[in-house]
This record gives sequence, C-alpha cells and structure tokens, in this order.
Amino acid sequence: MSAQEPTSQFMFLFRGTDFENDLSPEKLQTVMDQFRHWVNDLTVQGTMTSGQPLEAQGTVLLHRNGRTVADGPYAESKEAVGGYFLIQATDLDAAIEIAKGHPLLEYGLTVEVRPVAELCPAMQKIGMEMAVSS
Repeated sequence: MSAQEPTSQFMFLFRGTDFENDLSPEKLQTVMDQFRHWVNDLTVQGTMTSGQPLEAQGTVLLHRNGRTVADGPYAESKEAVGGYFLIQATDLDAAIEIAKGHPLLEYGLTVEVRPVAELCPAMQKIGMEMAVSS
C-alpha cells in the first residue's frame, strides 16, 4: 500500500473457528504455519492494525422487562465470532481481496468484512459527535 493512497479501516470477523476438529495434528501444524505467515505479511505491510481471538464464553446484555444479563454466546459454533482483525485498505473491494487470502477459508472459516464507521448512525442522524480517545 503506497503512502499516497487514502485508507479506511475494516473489520474482519471470523466465524467457524472450530475447523481444527477435522484436521490431523500434522495438517493443523501446516495450516497454522500458513496462517502465521499470512498475519506476519499483513503486519509487516502495515495492513493489519490489530486483532485478537475471542474466548467462547461471554455475556449477553439485552432489555426485556428491564435489563437482563445472560450467559452466552448463543450462536452455534459455526456462527459465533471467534476473533477479529482491524485492517487498513483503500476500499471495500481491496479489503475483500485481503480477506480472500486467509488460509483457513478452505477449511470452513468464514470471514465477514465490514467497514468501520466514523460515527454511530444514530448519532449521525442528530448531528452528534462522540469523542473517542485511543
């Protein structure tokens, strides 16, 4: 990515992260080596800005007859978000091309590519800005 190209931030959400259940230990080692190299390349290029795996357990907050807290997640394992990356790309098509390089796609992983909004849509409707410090 050249320094002159404007970039936007995109989030990759990873689902179907139980792919390893069907792989032999040797195949899993090979696949994870491919993954590590892919992540390293994205990091060295300055494309990936952050990312983490997520634990399987969590809590869901919702409002039904008052605030409710429930243990979760409730999605099936193939639908549960197992991790995320934040990446920089020139546009959505470029971000999709980057995601296509994920070596675990052929083993059942799903990658959802989402642009990161500058502002919450509800706040945008009323012209409100939100200060977020990093």
